[in-house]
Amino acid sequence: CSFFHSPKGFPKLKNDTFLRAARGEETEHTPVWCMRQAGRYLPEFRETRAAQDFFATCRSPRLCCELTLQPLRHFPLDAAIIFSDILVVPQALGMEVVMVPGKGPTFTEPLKEVEDLLKLRQKVDVTAELGYVFQAITLTRHSLEGRVPLIGFSGAPWTLMSYMIEGGGSTTMSKAKSWLYRHPEASHRLLRLLADVVTDYLVGQVAAGAQALQLFESHAGHLGPEQFQDFALPYIRDIARAVKSKLKEEALPLVPMIIFAKDAHYALHDLAHAGYEVVGLDWTIRPQEARAQMGKDVTLQGNLDPCALYAPKEKIGELVKKMLEGFGTQRYIANLGHGLYPDMNPEHVGAFVEAVHTHSRHINKH
Repeated sequence: CSFFHSPKGFPKLKNDTFLRAARGEETEHTPVWCMRQAGRYLPEFRETRAAQDFFATCRSPRLCCELTLQPLRHFPLDAAIIFSDILVVPQALGMEVVMVPGKGPTFTEPLKEVEDLLKLRQKVDVTAELGYVFQAITLTRHSLEGRVPLIGFSGAPWTLMSYMIEGGGSTTMSKAKSWLYRHPEASHRLLRLLADVVTDYLVGQVAAGAQALQLFESHAGHLGPEQFQDFALPYIRDIARAVKSKLKEEALPLVPMIIFAKDAHYALHDLAHAGYEVVGLDWTIRPQEARAQMGKDVTLQGNLDPCALYAPKEKIGELVKKMLEGFGTQRYIANLGHGLYPDMNPEHVGAFVEAVHTHSRHINKH
């Protein structure tokens, strides 16, 4: 297989279960990884991060590599995801983002008026602006020594746009959504710019050694079906198409791509046909319904409620078993329906990973 060999002389991959599931090939067990698996629930993560500003950490390939590897020292996860942040893309466009303790990511000057779009870099050299992420990926890919594949990622255009206008998190996204209604042309201009940068960024991640890519449309749930159709889906589709054609042009591996659009149940059918090998699901949809809506040609990923990890370990096992019975063990990658929370007990994360492997092997045997 082409993904076992790479021009950068990467170590041979020993566990390709995640990649096989993503491509729809048969697996002995269901692969599992967790969104935010490199995170504050691990004491050593808090120690590594303590002395550093958040985005300074993101810009240090050595620290990103260390944080990416930490969860793999604890749990037999089937994939690693590079430690970074979706907001490095707005930074590459020239916006300033700082991490405010207790508040989260904050833009010092969010986009307020259409004229503010002129302040953004219209042409982004991703290697110059985001080369630190590429270095982190290459370093991590070597440091993984072929244990598991490495996933690269980016935020999707609508999610990035909403942060750039809101200036941080928001419960309503009303400022960003008001742009969609008041300034549709300018919104499309911004979304197009973001889609172009995201495409180059994802291709650069593969060139650096990423073996799969996930696109996070984390704020899909703030849109209704029509707005999603107009302002999110076209760019999600474009990115899949453009990334694949550039990978071919540059003779890079055609890696599997995952789309995760949180709370977008109204769009599952469209997402299944958007050009991604894998569709990630949040916890608000029943596995059987997702399978029925999305057909046989796409691998599903998800979707245990992250809060299920607060349950006793035996209960976690039962919930995982039920989830596996709902999705089936093939063409399926187990995950949570969103990221791990900082106050979660690492042992419960271990119980989740263990349960996926144990129950899926058992179901496959019988």
